[in-house]
Parts: sequence; C-alpha cells; structure tokens
Amino acid sequence: MVFRSNATQNQGMIYRRKQGSTSVPSGYYRFENVQGGGTLFGFGTGEFVRLRDEYGAEWNGTAEPQGDNVIRYRFCNQQGKTISGMSDSSGILLRDERGNAWRGFIE
Repeated sequence: MVFRSNATQNQGMIYRRKQGSTSVPSGYYRFENVQGGGTLFGFGTGEFVRLRDEYGAEWNGTAEPQGDNVIRYRFCNQQGKTISGMSDSSGILLRDERGNAWRGFIE
C-alpha cells in the first residue's frame, strides 16, 4: 500500500496496487483460416500474445477479459493489418479486415 497525504485538507488517501493475476489463460495459441489457406500460431502469457503466420510475419496482440468467461482478442502486424475477435467456452473466433474467419484454441 502507498499512503499519500493531502497537505491542504489534512486528509490521507490509501491506494492499493493491482494484483498480478489475470483470468486470461496462458499457453500455445493456434488459429486456422476457415476458408483455408492460412495459419497463425504462437504463445501468450497473461494479456500479451505474440503470433506468427505462415509467411513469418509477427502479430502482436492483447487479450482483455470481458467477464463471464469471455475474452476479447486484438492483433496487428507491422503492415498495419488487424485481426480481432472473441472467445468463450467453445473456442476462439477471429475476423480479419477482409471478413475472413479464423478459428482457434489454446493448448
């Protein structure tokens, strides 16, 4: 805890540090394009995920818990392309800028 005092009003404020644990699972991610022709794979630790595609391009992203076992994923690469989507208890579904669907899971 950090204690700070306000000299003008003689009041103290107590701040708690955020706990380090998250509800986002860590592990090996694997996605396949539903229409065929592409894969994304990589590793994620907590809210940070790094993927590579079949061409070697790197995709950096975040996993944000939304509550009730739902997680929102957002990824972008060096060319500015984006992929985003949601997960629930059945798996992960992402869509890219062209509307292609990517299905995946965490091992």
